[in-house]
Amino acid sequence: MSDSNQMWGGRFAEGPAAVMREINASIPFDKRMWRQDIRGSQAHVAMLAKQGIVAGDDAEAIARGLDQVAAHYDAEGVTEDLALEDIHMQTEARLAEAIGPAAGRLHTARSRNDQVATDFRLWVRDAIDETLAALAAFQCALLDRAEEHAASVMPGFTHLQSAQPVTLGHHLMAYVEMARRDVGRFADARARMNLSPLGSAALAGTGFPVDRHATAAALGFDGPTRNSLDAVSDRDFAIEYLTCAAQCALHLSRLAEEFVLWASQPFGFVSLSDQWSTGSSIMPQKRNPDAAELVRGHAGRITGCLVSLMVTMKGLPLAYSKDMQDDKPPVFECHDLLGLCLAAMTGMVESATFRIERMRAVAESGFATATDLADWLVREAGVPFREAHHITGRAVARAEALGVRLDQVPIDDLTAIDARVNAGVYSVLSVDASVSSRTSFGGTAPDNVRAAIREAREALA
Repeated sequence: MSDSNQMWGGRFAEGPAAVMREINASIPFDKRMWRQDIRGSQAHVAMLAKQGIVAGDDAEAIARGLDQVAAHYDAEGVTEDLALEDIHMQTEARLAEAIGPAAGRLHTARSRNDQVATDFRLWVRDAIDETLAALAAFQCALLDRAEEHAASVMPGFTHLQSAQPVTLGHHLMAYVEMARRDVGRFADARARMNLSPLGSAALAGTGFPVDRHATAAALGFDGPTRNSLDAVSDRDFAIEYLTCAAQCALHLSRLAEEFVLWASQPFGFVSLSDQWSTGSSIMPQKRNPDAAELVRGHAGRITGCLVSLMVTMKGLPLAYSKDMQDDKPPVFECHDLLGLCLAAMTGMVESATFRIERMRAVAESGFATATDLADWLVREAGVPFREAHHITGRAVARAEALGVRLDQVPIDDLTAIDARVNAGVYSVLSVDASVSSRTSFGGTAPDNVRAAIREAREALA
């Protein structure tokens, strides 16, 4: 080795052997799967004994030893021994320490290829279950606040311009609908991935008389995978999990952005709890919506996790390649980030103070009932909508000139614009009248919002 080569120093002082040991090892991250690894091994050894592939005494010793290893991991954690590479070799070494040579029989009729595929599916399945529970809590928080504000008027926006009045309850229920679709995506992904690779061995199956249906059932799978090559090389279940997570994170990011806007002084729609905001280092008057901003930022990192795994998998031939060792870090990172985002947004929704007086004032100041005037002309005076639109534009211009709301424009001014207008028009020009009139299915009328809340609660239950 040349002295001029500065690479071989520090942790690489041993030279290429040290580099190879470190690049080859996955134990620093795949140790998170130890529970799944123990579960898979317990199911495997029980099947081996039942099939007569391993003697009953050895199988019992292995099962007891695996329990001991699990207890050790639970109490002490998993040691990162790079020489043992991964959680599978780590567990087998621990098992050998506990019960002796019989530990070597555990790996009969399986390979690390089907073992890791099984462990990873189990881990992702558990992650989905955690996410579904967190999404349920998030929806409950939204439903509680939507019910509280089913009739609280706020401006509805398009292009971030005041468009039509809606209720805060209706606005929050939009995010309930997004979360329900997220739940559906995760549930679909879980159902699709719920097949067991165990017994596929390295890539071609095994000559031992294994019972793959038995191990699948023991691990809560719907059955075994149907093709051994696909089983050990497939990671689309992880990609699909990341896809669902990325979409969920985008939904959370949109709500986080609204909280950031709403908490700003120009909007003044919401005051965030001190639990979910921070002060400025030099400006004591400020309360920064840091948690919401981080949820917004984490959506980018979660999307990056998805892209990372897709690019890793995009050109791999069948069956297993070492590249696939890099499948877990983005999934683990995504799981942690999404869990944080869901917890933070649930907390913000639960604790936020909505300034409904300010919301109403803004809704009333932007001529948000202009569409109601046009609709009234169509409905009550038989005016074609395009003409009604033109008449309404003139009415809005008159209100601007007078510096008043549409419902404060004198009737003489309105009839001067078009003689078909009469005093009955005032029944639709207030923001309360506007939201109450939106009774079409899915509309913002308070009764509609309350009905939607009841249906969503029933679906959650």
